[in-house]
Amino acid sequence: MAATLAVIASVQLPAEAVAREATESGRASIDIAPQPLPRALAELSRQAGISIGMSGALPNVRGRRVRGRMTAGSALARLLRGTGLVARKVGPTAWRIERAWARPATSHSPAPAPSVDGAIRSAPIVVSATKRDADLLSLPLAASVVRIPAETQGDAAAGSDYVAANAEGIALTGLGPGRNRMFLRGVADSAFGGESQSTVAVMLDDARVTYAAPDPDLRLVDVARVEVLKGPQGALYGTGALGGIYRIVTNRADVRDWSATGTAGAQSVASGKPGFTGSGMANLVLARDRAALRVVGYSAYEPGWVDTGARKNANATRVAGGRAELGIVPAQGWRIDAMGQVQRLETRDSAYVYAPGARSRPAQAAEPHDNDLDVFSLRVKGGIGVVEAVLVTSVARHEVQDTLDATIGADGLGLSDPALFVDTRHYRVWNTELRVNGTSGALHWLVGAAHLEARQHGVQKLAGKQPGEALTIADTFRTSAETALFVDAGAPLAGRLSLDGGARIFRDVVETTRSEAGGSQQARRRFGITPTVALSLRNDDSALAWLRFGTAFRQGGIDHDGTGQVRTFAGDELATVEAGWRRDLGGDGLLEIGAYYTWWRDVQSDMLSADGLIETRNAGRARIIGAEATLRRPLPGRWTIDLGAAYQDARLVRNDLGFELDDRRLPVIPEFTLRGALEKQFALGRAQAWLKAFVRYSGPARLSFDPLLDRAMGNLLDTRIEGGVTLGDFHLSADVDNLFDAGGNRFAYGNSFRIATMRQFIPQRPRTVTIAIGRSF
Repeated sequence: MAATLAVIASVQLPAEAVAREATESGRASIDIAPQPLPRALAELSRQAGISIGMSGALPNVRGRRVRGRMTAGSALARLLRGTGLVARKVGPTAWRIERAWARPATSHSPAPAPSVDGAIRSAPIVVSATKRDADLLSLPLAASVVRIPAETQGDAAAGSDYVAANAEGIALTGLGPGRNRMFLRGVADSAFGGESQSTVAVMLDDARVTYAAPDPDLRLVDVARVEVLKGPQGALYGTGALGGIYRIVTNRADVRDWSATGTAGAQSVASGKPGFTGSGMANLVLARDRAALRVVGYSAYEPGWVDTGARKNANATRVAGGRAELGIVPAQGWRIDAMGQVQRLETRDSAYVYAPGARSRPAQAAEPHDNDLDVFSLRVKGGIGVVEAVLVTSVARHEVQDTLDATIGADGLGLSDPALFVDTRHYRVWNTELRVNGTSGALHWLVGAAHLEARQHGVQKLAGKQPGEALTIADTFRTSAETALFVDAGAPLAGRLSLDGGARIFRDVVETTRSEAGGSQQARRRFGITPTVALSLRNDDSALAWLRFGTAFRQGGIDHDGTGQVRTFAGDELATVEAGWRRDLGGDGLLEIGAYYTWWRDVQSDMLSADGLIETRNAGRARIIGAEATLRRPLPGRWTIDLGAAYQDARLVRNDLGFELDDRRLPVIPEFTLRGALEKQFALGRAQAWLKAFVRYSGPARLSFDPLLDRAMGNLLDTRIEGGVTLGDFHLSADVDNLFDAGGNRFAYGNSFRIATMRQFIPQRPRTVTIAIGRSF
């Protein structure tokens, strides 16, 4: 279905208008079997005698069964339900298909209107991390979509922690903003940040942000949603992506309407200094229906809560960033987006203490952290007949610097009186991809080609107490490149049973140079394939069950062993079998349960050596058993309940470390997490108001494989209560985090030189109150 209609009207028929049309105009006998949407719409056009068009290619989703005597509007509403599309009437017998998610939804929007058949219509949950737009209910894989409400889209303090608190299976280390490592579904290799590639790929729209860097903690300002694909995604995303994909989806430039928003907030931490947040967005239409510029800016000062000697609240964080996107529609069905994102994050000191529950420590040197990120991308997307083509190219520049007090534990590195250890890392990621998707009969397919190049340069220096006294400890340069072809396809087998599968054929090259080891070099090359296959069954129009097998690979390299010797470590491979069931409960309600089993061979693990430096080794073979459940359900009286639970048993089954293990569990991952939220929406005079209570419990976790370094952590209770009022263009919100002022041990690590002889704890942030006011223009 490639035809496009001239716009005569742009008013979407609400459900009651469609129902009225059903009684006031003629009906037709409609009988359309389940089939690819382009064919279903062509058949409906023939049977109802109407014209149907769309600006661009239709997504590769399967239309529902439509049978009975009804109007064209009713038939279209039933056919498109759950596809993420809506039909707009643009003439007496002409309809245009558009995306229902063109404007960002909020979690506090009015209740959905009844559909023509009396059922409550759920807003479709769209997932595009699979490299084509699809309704979550049609995806045979585990995925979480965290939609960002309007008041949070203006909060410059909301980042990865917000997403992890609202989705199952995400674990973050607790070093602090810009320092954390992210893990999905128990695929955790180490709490320490070395040179190995990350197990989770962070994406900003279609741009790859990270390859081996820590999570940049991009703030969710003017972000529509975050999509999390769980389990290995090697077939679509290539090397790495062992645990899954974390994809931030921004609000794109709107070529039709001018708009702007502004938000300002104040924050107070118990016993700390006040903080602030501020953000603004302006959407500027340069040529109506042709071009627009969307500009976003934000800044925040997040007060600290740990006192270091005489320095009060030393671990404060400043973050500032912005994004600009130029959207151009050169022709019907085509769009070009050029985007640039920058963020500067600076934390003045570390947050660890030396006693459980403490929020102060003796005087020591400040340990600041800097995390600077620049991302630039260009995307061209358009339809050619029933085929949709996407070309994306992006570059990410990431610089991370950490400073540690080296007066204790660094004596063996070559300076008699060390003072500071400075670790500076420069990352670059270039990514280009061309993909095409479409339908051929009942088959929906995607094919593409991609090239990725990642460079990382790390320099570690030790400074002495005497001016000018310094020693370079390590100087490492690593280049990774992957060239790949990938394919993904699916088709019905029989009845409601469907088969989906895909594979990525790749050539991967890694070159490593270590100057401190006499200029030692090594190159590794590998040809390989990472397949995936899924079998799914639609029980009815609102439920899906699936069984999936997925794989991923990560390249190896060379490293030192703590004695100056260079040795190699093998690449690791991972495979997962998962089973899941997902059901639409109506009115934005969802129930999903799943279980998985993972094999992980030659686990790469960044470990602390005796000198306090980080080395990469193969830990052995691991297996992970897990289960997850999510329930979101609207209740009478405009109440909503949101529950989630996850269990993970992740451990080594073969030990290649060369020493005995007291505990074979993989690091960082809590054995279980439980969360729950209860929300109430109500009228407050002419205003709309809401209240929400949130609680999350994370079970026990451990720090390291090494019994000499291992520490217990976890068993954390996080609590939060929030509320807000919207009146016209204004909204006011307030929240209280850590209601009971708990001080549990969020992470048991802070300084690699002191950990062998001194216990370390990172406490929960004390009770924090935030108030924000915003306006839309």
